Amino acid sequence: MTSETITADTSGTWKLGDLPVHRLGFGAMRLTGNVAFHRGTPSDRTRSVAVLRKAVELGVNHIDTAAFYFSALRSANELINTALAPYPDDLVIVTKVGPYRDYSGEWATSARPDQLRGHVEENLRQLGRDHLDVVNLRRMGQDSIAEHFGALAELREAGLVRHLGVSEIEPRHLDEALAIAPVVCVQNRYGLGRPDPAGDALVRICGERGIAFVPYFAVGGEAALRGTAETHDDELLAVARAHDASPAQVRLAWTLHQGPHVLAIPGTGNPDHLAENVAAGALRFTDEELTRLNALHTRAG
Repeated sequence: MTSETITADTSGTWKLGDLPVHRLGFGAMRLTGNVAFHRGTPSDRTRSVAVLRKAVELGVNHIDTAAFYFSALRSANELINTALAPYPDDLVIVTKVGPYRDYSGEWATSARPDQLRGHVEENLRQLGRDHLDVVNLRRMGQDSIAEHFGALAELREAGLVRHLGVSEIEPRHLDEALAIAPVVCVQNRYGLGRPDPAGDALVRICGERGIAFVPYFAVGGEAALRGTAETHDDELLAVARAHDASPAQVRLAWTLHQGPHVLAIPGTGNPDHLAENVAAGALRFTDEELTRLNALHTRAG
């Protein structure tokens, strides 16, 4: 499929609270290095800035980032600030807190609830904002998220954060958060053939409650994160050939076909891959193709 003239609005629109976004967004993690934010060769700064500007030109108005997305020489938030400030009025920047790294890049233990304000303020400083559009609480294995989410709810009341989301959760954690404050999105690992143990249930629950479900690693999963080759099933390759599309585009489009509330935030530091990712939002499967892909997902799960 030709990708040069396809923009993100072809993917449709959903609201994060009162903030409308195109369902095909952009994840900033890969901007800091050639594999991921904590390993690999630091990215070319000029190229990363160009990718961000190209994303906005292609209609992307939902960018996912975090203060802990940095490598030896690059910070995703700083790149976003450099490339896009002053920010377009319709641009929604989503950040996350919970895990954090020290200045050497080493991972520290999960943030305590009383540390979250400092992490929110660090995102504000790096992005050059006076408030954050959406902040996700990334669960770091704790049984209850109530104390951490409650701390973020206080920052929402104080005006530092507009909307809240949760990440790496089970359905019970969503109930726990909703008892404290509104939740506009759930961000979990999920993709065709690689469901999160609670992923299918969360897709359904979020749809019933009008909450965005935002999967990460929807294209390549752990294989892409490690920089290793990805294998593809014959069914997926057949659908890709029928649409003159890449397997990655089919994976992204399948994600969007799971419901109007399901978004996608593929990341890349390559401008050609960026255009391909955005173009995936225009793919429309037949009922038969979707049945075949869903069956592939079910077998893998």
